[in-house]
Amino acid sequence: MDADFVAERAVSPVTGVVRWVVVDAASFDLQAEAVAFLASLRARGCSPNTERAYAGRVALYLNYCRTRRLDWRTPGFLGLADLQRWLVETPLLPRAGRVRPGPVRYRSQGTANAVMTVVGEFLRFGAVYGWVSADTTGLLSQPKLLRFTPPGFDTGESGRRRQVEAAAFRFKVTEPGYEDLSDEQIRRMIAAAPSARDRFLIALLACTGLRIGEALGLHRGDMHLLASSRVVGCSVEGPHVHGWPPYGQPQPRPGEVPAPSLRADHRRSSRAVYRLPVRTRRCGRGGGVGDGVRESVPSAHGTSRPAAPGPSRRAAPPRRDAHTAPGARD
Repeated sequence: MDADFVAERAVSPVTGVVRWVVVDAASFDLQAEAVAFLASLRARGCSPNTERAYAGRVALYLNYCRTRRLDWRTPGFLGLADLQRWLVETPLLPRAGRVRPGPVRYRSQGTANAVMTVVGEFLRFGAVYGWVSADTTGLLSQPKLLRFTPPGFDTGESGRRRQVEAAAFRFKVTEPGYEDLSDEQIRRMIAAAPSARDRFLIALLACTGLRIGEALGLHRGDMHLLASSRVVGCSVEGPHVHGWPPYGQPQPRPGEVPAPSLRADHRRSSRAVYRLPVRTRRCGRGGGVGDGVRESVPSAHGTSRPAAPGPSRRAAPPRRDAHTAPGARD
């Protein structure tokens, strides 16, 4: 499919601020509605990686509509259903830089669900400003009766709240869950890393519980590695990093993660603070993360004592959709 719209990285020549926009591939004119939608993500505090992913998916939707000669504001039920099917049945273009042709790749149903979620948000955003009719947004959801409710869910009097609005265009997929990595496995990963940057990233993910998208989005100003960072205007004590919580996914509260060093127990302006272990060994080749890692926690008598060792660290599986811009040319 020819790419009429593409997601581009725009840098302000005045402030140097990086933004993601959707432009016409031929003229590089901004797609006004898509750019406004991406600006709303920044206003909501979404991470730059989320903005990047959304930009590519909005461009993909606009390209699909132009190829099918549909008005993106009124795709209709059949147009949205065909988009959902097209996402999983159309082969992806070969990856950039690949010399030899590899096996044909298709989007997974989970990836298609992520694209349809962005399309739904884009259309609902347009409805707020009168670009999209209420008839179109009404197609995006349908009533669903909850036979089994999550723990703590209030069903209301006589179960009146059991009926909710569910996404109309969504494949049924099973979440893969999380993989537990032992200290020995983390040591082997660090030893096999080819560069200091990769060793640092692995150690950072293991010690803090950051997701890969959050770690890749860190700036030098986000890492406060001294005992006190009051000089730079940060009131959080101890070594820590400031990360962007992934949009739509709450950060764990104290006690909800396996080890004391894997917690995000403080928020500051929609950003989470990930505390680092107070004393760690140098993470070079063959160095271990678990060796000598202790975190000082206040005791009942007001003095600091080393925290008890927790179970194996919990590493979230890499989410490519979270930090990799989908190919707007797919």
